[in-house]
Amino acid sequence: RTSTSRTPPRPRSTAGPPTTAHVRLFTFLLAMSFPWETSAGANAPAAGGPHQHTSRPIVTGTSVLGIKYRDGVMLAADTLCSYGTLAMFKDAKRLTTVGDNTLVGAGGEYSDFQKIQHMLEDITGDDRNYDDGYNHSPSEIYHYLRAVMYQRRNKMNPLWNNLLIGGFKDGEAFLGSVDMIGTAFTDDFLATGFGAHLALPILRKRWQPDMEEGEARELLEDCLRVLFYRDCRALNKVQVAKATAEGTIVSDPYTISTNWSSASFMQNAGNLQGDGGW
Repeated sequence: RTSTSRTPPRPRSTAGPPTTAHVRLFTFLLAMSFPWETSAGANAPAAGGPHQHTSRPIVTGTSVLGIKYRDGVMLAADTLCSYGTLAMFKDAKRLTTVGDNTLVGAGGEYSDFQKIQHMLEDITGDDRNYDDGYNHSPSEIYHYLRAVMYQRRNKMNPLWNNLLIGGFKDGEAFLGSVDMIGTAFTDDFLATGFGAHLALPILRKRWQPDMEEGEARELLEDCLRVLFYRDCRALNKVQVAKATAEGTIVSDPYTISTNWSSASFMQNAGNLQGDGGW
C-alpha cells in the first residue's frame, strides 16, 4: 500500500537581513580580536575608524651621534624636524635627560619620541616617589628601551625611532644603540641615520679613548658639519649633551660655523652659468 503521508515542510526562516545592531556586534567582536595597545580602551579606534599607530614616519629627525671620552659620554644632534622633504621645525630638541645620569637621543618620528619621553618620565617619577635613593642606571634604561621597541615591533605597532642611550654611573661610562625593531648593541662611538654612513668613518679615524671634553665636542661638531653639507635633512643648528660624574647637562641650541668655499661647492652644476635662471 502506498503511503500518502508527506514530509512536513521546513519552517521558513524569519531572520531578515543583518541589522545595524548585528553589524556593530560583529565589528566589536572583530576589534576585540586584535590587541590594540590602549589604556582601558580609551583610545581604541572606532568601528571602521583609522588605525592609531605609526604606519610611516611623517615628522622626522635625522642623525644622532654619541662618543665616550675620558670623563664620560657626549651626544650630539641637530634641531631640525622635517615634514616629508620640507625643513619645517627648526627648533626641535631631540636630546633629553633621564634621571640624574642618563641621556637619550632620538632620530626618526618625533611624535614617537615624545611617547618614549612620557614612558621615561614615568620611570623617573617612580624613582622619585619611592624616595629610596635609587635611580635607574643608563644600562637599565637601555635594556628597558630595547624591550619596549622589540615588543612594539612584535605588535606590528613600532615606535619609529633609532635611539642612542648614554650615561655615567658608578665611575663607568655607557653608550648603546636601540633601533625601531629592538636591535641593540653598545660601543665606544655610535651614530644613527645618515651619520652611520657619513660620520662613522670620521669617528673611526679620529676617536681616542682618552679624549678631553673639548676634543670630543670638536669631533662631534665636525661630524655634524659634514652631515649638514651632505644630508638634505640636516641643519647647522645643533645641541650637545654630556653625562659625567657630576651629572647630565644638555646645551641650548647653537649654530656651528660652515665653509662653502670648497671647489666642489663653488663650481656650476649642469653647465649652468649666472644665477641659474632661464
